[in-house]
Amino acid sequence: MWDMAPRCDKTTPERPMQIIRGLWNRPHGTPDGVRGCALTIGNFDGVHRGHQAMLALLQNEARHRGVPSCVMTFEPHPRDHFAAVHRKPELAPARIATLRDKLEELARCGVDRCVILPFNERLAAQSATSFIEDTLVGALGVKYVLVGDDFRFGAQRKGDYAMLDAAGARLGFDVARMQSYEVHGLRVSSSAVREALAQGRMGDAAALLGRPYAISGHVVHGRKLGRALAESAPGKGDGFRTLNLRFAHWKPAASGIFAVWVHGLWHEPLPGVANLGVRPSLDPNDVNGGRVLLETHCLEWPAGLAASLPGGEAYGKIVRVELLHKLHDELKYDGLDALTQGIAKDVADARAFFEAMHGRTHRQTTRDRI
Repeated sequence: MWDMAPRCDKTTPERPMQIIRGLWNRPHGTPDGVRGCALTIGNFDGVHRGHQAMLALLQNEARHRGVPSCVMTFEPHPRDHFAAVHRKPELAPARIATLRDKLEELARCGVDRCVILPFNERLAAQSATSFIEDTLVGALGVKYVLVGDDFRFGAQRKGDYAMLDAAGARLGFDVARMQSYEVHGLRVSSSAVREALAQGRMGDAAALLGRPYAISGHVVHGRKLGRALAESAPGKGDGFRTLNLRFAHWKPAASGIFAVWVHGLWHEPLPGVANLGVRPSLDPNDVNGGRVLLETHCLEWPAGLAASLPGGEAYGKIVRVELLHKLHDELKYDGLDALTQGIAKDVADARAFFEAMHGRTHRQTTRDRI
């Protein structure tokens, strides 16, 4: 069952995770003077259930050794780098999580430190031997290294588990390998999460992630087209005003129109409808420069919410948007009237989804009380 899998503690960690951007910023020991760490290495895109199981094991090994737990990850994704080098954008993977969201999930899993290495030509050209001796031992002083069953490293991916294990025996650090994490015979992986998101199977994605799929970020200024639609949306007040989050990566794993929960604006989540994508009905040269945008319209705007926001606006506020159910792919509308009608239908469909969800929850609660 899914509930048997290890889960990260979603409470606030006792100490904030230390984020180290580049090895030149690395600390030289723990507060009590102990040098070294228990380390795992990977992209950790999505921090799914398999990642969570690995991090739980890493935490245990770190405690036994009295050293910090540490994750080494890369930005950009190595495949992004090679796609750019070879001018083949199709080789770049769809991105599940923003860097912000990845770091947030790692922190929730109790990781003490996260080292973010810039994946560039220099790192791509570093030999496997140099990576072990100079980076793992020389820079980080590793005491324990945990990797996945398909781990490869170094220039041309020449390093493997056997090489790392032999180096550990020679240089004085332990090495362990974790086999694939499976549920019902299916391997939990970032690729499986990407596939579920691409197909709009949000329930399956949530099962693989151990939580609903979500994107967070600062609310930014947009074109304010939603307000301009007020005249075409009688009774809507501000029209279809939206909270805009820019998705820095050009190729998000999910896209389309979704029923969502919005966290961070009010003391409880607000229902909404969101568009994640490039907005094909609009001019690609608009204020967002044709970049991927997550635009969210809250279906409810509680009394007092505007008064709780600076100037009555949410700009600059950090919100988290949970994508619960995909309504449809992005559509291209011929004009503002058609766009207005399309948005109105999406709003109605999102409301119907939440009403149905409320009905299911009410029926389940009633059964539980019987």
